[in-house]
Amino acid sequence: MKKLLLTLVAGIAVLTAKAADYPYLTFETIDGAKASVNVESLNITISGTTLTAGTESFQLSNLAKMYFSASEEVTTGIKTAKIDDGEILEVYNLQGQKVSEDQMQQGVYVIKTKCGTNKLIVK
Repeated sequence: MKKLLLTLVAGIAVLTAKAADYPYLTFETIDGAKASVNVESLNITISGTTLTAGTESFQLSNLAKMYFSASEEVTTGIKTAKIDDGEILEVYNLQGQKVSEDQMQQGVYVIKTKCGTNKLIVK
């Protein structure tokens, strides 16, 4: 764990020297999701196993890589929307299996509505 923390700190120090033309620091998780934070006045803290950069927080074990980028990179392939109960046509879990609304438990689902395809987070 200490080795990982030292590697992250060293990586940030080296990357900061090369970041003049890159206003965003992008984090990619092992599942491919990306989140970018503006490097201007950026504060990075590590508390236990959580890395916090600006308003974004990541579990260290879930981070695949981080890099500076010229534009904001965020995984946005599926929109998050508030859905009224009567609008849902089909519901799929993240494995692509069709499920009924009764089978939905806590987690993320892809739903097909009259207005398009959205993600739904059940808490």
